[in-house]
Amino acid sequence: MHKTAIVCVEDLRRLAQRRVPRMFYDYVDGGSWTEQTLRENRADLSEIHFRQRVAVNVESRSTATTMVGQNVRMPVAIAPTGLTGMVHADGEILAARAAQKFGVPFTLSTVSICSLEDVADHVEQPFWFQLYVLRDRAFVDRLIDRAKAVECSALVLTLDLQISSQRNKDLRNGLSSPPRPTLRNIANLATKPHWCLKMLGTRRHTFGNLAGHTAGPEGTMSLANWTNSQYDPTLTWDDVRRIRDRWPGKLIMKGITDAADAIEAVACGADAIIVSNHGGRQLDGAISSISALPAIVASAGDRTEVHVDGGMRSGQDVYKAIALGARGTYIGRAMLYGLGALGEDGVTRALTMIHNELHATMGLTGTNSIADIGRDNLVFGTSRERLQQSA
Repeated sequence: MHKTAIVCVEDLRRLAQRRVPRMFYDYVDGGSWTEQTLRENRADLSEIHFRQRVAVNVESRSTATTMVGQNVRMPVAIAPTGLTGMVHADGEILAARAAQKFGVPFTLSTVSICSLEDVADHVEQPFWFQLYVLRDRAFVDRLIDRAKAVECSALVLTLDLQISSQRNKDLRNGLSSPPRPTLRNIANLATKPHWCLKMLGTRRHTFGNLAGHTAGPEGTMSLANWTNSQYDPTLTWDDVRRIRDRWPGKLIMKGITDAADAIEAVACGADAIIVSNHGGRQLDGAISSISALPAIVASAGDRTEVHVDGGMRSGQDVYKAIALGARGTYIGRAMLYGLGALGEDGVTRALTMIHNELHATMGLTGTNSIADIGRDNLVFGTSRERLQQSA
């Protein structure tokens, strides 16, 4: 694909599919079970339309705002995504650098390939760290302390992975990091020379935050198995309060789609809530993030910031989420498609396209600032429903 042909995130997705080994592309692109929730994250966004306005001076419009007190170029952060460094060599470092240069937050996953310390050595500004609550609470405490030591500016506590869901594509592909040398994997890797060449040039091939920091497992597969066995079904709000007491900085709670849980998160001291169904990768059949957003804004939005992820692929998606009350949004797959396609430059391209789409949509709807965007800028329902209402 020629550079000039890349005009939207979908173009990056197609190029990433060609360049990234099947098991890692499917890990990024897939969801759990039937992938119903994955599809509805996108479909429900598409059912929301814009109210176009004209003859409004929008020459001085700006996408700048804040997320948990941090100045951002647009209300978008890079979401925590596991195995980012297997989509492209040194992926977390490249994505963090792109985010820093662009002016949006980067969130490092617990199950990243590049470690907390490694990423910190390659950026100049603090980044955010996403934490899973594992059975080994001593290891969790050490992760929190390591995040403090590298001066992470926010902790993103993920609450919707008490148990791991079934992801059929990962099971069929025999997902592992690095890929096991089966005939099928070797044949697929032979078609991905760009990926292979980059991977040969890095030492980062396993879970950087785990290797050398956990008691017992050391090999790649034992680390993966250890992680899967460590997701903790006993997690309660008491654990959340303990983490709140241990972490002195901004605490963002991720994985909430129910208003009652949002109220609990506020009571536990959340500086922000991320309305999220884990990108359709956990409970298949759960409601889409965008459809869950309004109720959570209504129940908690006056006491904490409400953010949202799930299905965000364009600046227009970001606009819709902001109009429904979100103070910030997150991109995961859109960033990974850019990374897999073109490395750091691909992440920058994804951010640039989303920014330009948001900026243009603000102009076409007569809005000059992020604070100006509200429900009045949207139209809901299908075309048939609107025709019936006007009849």
